[in-house]
Amino acid sequence: MNWLALRMLVGDPVKYLGILFGVTFATLLMSQQVAIFTSLLRRTASQILDIRDADIWVMDKVTRFIDEAPPLPDQDLVRVRSVPGVASAVRTVHAQLGARLPHGGYRTVILMGLDDQSLTGAPTGFIAGSLDRLREPDAVVVDKAGYTYLFPGEPVAVDRVFEMNEHRAKIVGVCEASQPFTTLPVIFSRYSQAARFLPPQRNLMNYILVRAGEGTEPPALCRSIEEATSLGPRPLAALTREQFAMKTIQYYMEFTGIPVNFGITITLGFIVGLAITGQTFYLFVTENIRQFGALKAMGVDNGALVRMILLQGFMAGFTGYGLGIGLAACFFEATAHVPALEGFGMFPGLLAGIGVTVMAIVVLASLLSIRKVLVLEPAMVFR
Repeated sequence: MNWLALRMLVGDPVKYLGILFGVTFATLLMSQQVAIFTSLLRRTASQILDIRDADIWVMDKVTRFIDEAPPLPDQDLVRVRSVPGVASAVRTVHAQLGARLPHGGYRTVILMGLDDQSLTGAPTGFIAGSLDRLREPDAVVVDKAGYTYLFPGEPVAVDRVFEMNEHRAKIVGVCEASQPFTTLPVIFSRYSQAARFLPPQRNLMNYILVRAGEGTEPPALCRSIEEATSLGPRPLAALTREQFAMKTIQYYMEFTGIPVNFGITITLGFIVGLAITGQTFYLFVTENIRQFGALKAMGVDNGALVRMILLQGFMAGFTGYGLGIGLAACFFEATAHVPALEGFGMFPGLLAGIGVTVMAIVVLASLLSIRKVLVLEPAMVFR
């Protein structure tokens, strides 16, 4: 019976290709959009996830995401260092400011001011220059994508000079770093150097990077830091790297239109795939109704016919799923070197989720056709 069901399916190439097109299109659209959506959300927290030499981020309690952190007074650094279990705590500044380029262009950049002594949070992979040179006067390190954005079409080179807030900045290294959500260049400098780049203000530090002592669990240390600083004029929040990344992602999920826009596109892909597959599969069953009637007349029960239709649907579904995933993989492979899509791609969880969704489309499309077979009278084949 299984062999007969498959012969019936491929025996009508037009209908079979129509079913494959519906499943393939739905798979391609959903997998591509979900992959881009998740990659974009990961970019919102890329600068948090890139810093692996700190266990905890300490910030003002009202901070909602990485780009919105009020400045902290210097005594907060002393308060955090006094908490038992803290191995080290260093100040960090994360801000945006303008940069004036040698050719007269103007760009907005993200500036990360790192602790002068430890350089906690500094990048580790360099394609030009080195981290040691960051201790030179006016020295900065820029990420590779940011360098391309600042100097489009020019080869990577160090010792190039530009201005930030009318202060000289010299590029001493080009590093590998995940692109931020806004695709702005990420500039790393020492904290004392960042204080000269940024406009004068009373408090500059807006984050404290903490490393937990040996034997101290970061979540427990977060609670200790929050309890120790809760009585101050400004309570502090202490979050692990993963918690702060998730908090930033949740901000973009709640306060931007990204989830709604991608959700609409993914839903449309599901609906269009279901409509094309369901309609084509229904026509396929309708045109083969005499064959199903003949099988009923020969004594094949409804259960066997339902299994035949489901087998046909799953066969088309698996084939269309493979084609759709393959086309999506080709898309991400072809755009791997496009700066705007660099780092985008699929992951195992996405493949499993899309597979379940495609099988749901196949089952729903099959159910639309099964009823016609169940109410079929065997005698109609003799009419």
